[in-house]
Amino acid sequence: MTTFEHRELKGITIKNIVVTIISTASIVVSVMTTYFELKNDIRDVKMQQDAQTRVNEIRLKVLESQVALLQNEIDEIKTTKN
Repeated sequence: MTTFEHRELKGITIKNIVVTIISTASIVVSVMTTYFELKNDIRDVKMQQDAQTRVNEIRLKVLESQVALLQNEIDEIKTTKN
């Protein structure tokens, strides 16, 4: 008599079914792990990008205010020369 794992169901052994299920579970776990790691990485990059965008907006506002101030000084210089 054969062992339990070598019995066949229409040409498929129980051992093959067990190996297939374990392999499939392993692949699913790998894919899920990679998915969640990528999801976390994307979230981190998005947070960094948002922070950089805020910094750039602040820099732009500072530059705009400096340009406005310089333009006022230029206008004052022009009016005093005339």
